[in-house]
Amino acid sequence: MTSVVLVDDQEMIRMGLRVMLESRGVEVLGEAADGREGVELVRRTRPDVCLMDIRMPVLDGIEATRVLVAEGTPTRVLVLTTYDLDDLVHAALRHGAAGFLLKSTPVARLVDGIEVVAQGEALLSPSLTRRLIEHHLKGPAPGSAGRLTACLTDREREVLVQVGRGRSNDEIAADLHVSRATVKSHVNRVFAKLAVTSRVQAVVLCYEHGLVVPGRT
Repeated sequence: MTSVVLVDDQEMIRMGLRVMLESRGVEVLGEAADGREGVELVRRTRPDVCLMDIRMPVLDGIEATRVLVAEGTPTRVLVLTTYDLDDLVHAALRHGAAGFLLKSTPVARLVDGIEVVAQGEALLSPSLTRRLIEHHLKGPAPGSAGRLTACLTDREREVLVQVGRGRSNDEIAADLHVSRATVKSHVNRVFAKLAVTSRVQAVVLCYEHGLVVPGRT
């Protein structure tokens, strides 16, 4: 059974999420009303996924995400937001959130998203995540891509660009005519060299450094 904690300052939202998730077989280990409580709850319960609101008192979801990722917690952070172009979601993704969903997302889609994130994949909506990144993109500095990928081999750079385009390991393996295990090995090395912890974080880097051009796939 996949386990989650709910971090949101609105009690009614937490209650609604708990009822919906538990009715679909998701184990809710606890609730927190702000980011600081959320960080402590994750440390204590070690859920598979933390459903994290962004705008909260005491400690917001961005800083809470940064703290959890920096600590190396195995819990994956899935951001829940009211608006798909929330000005703060981009920062949460940059700090290592595994993805995001709208609070209006149907419960079946939410449960599917939780399962995807719990299995270590990124929740990369083909349109929302890309539009969010492009909305905040200011354009890469000259030479930015070269500096970012200087530590990578040619094949690792190729894999990084594919990840930046939102492609899965299976899709990358098919494109490069290698095994899924080989792609996974490349991805792990790229993430270690670039000090990123999620595919979403890698996507953000690719856009910010010009490895992936907005509007192109």
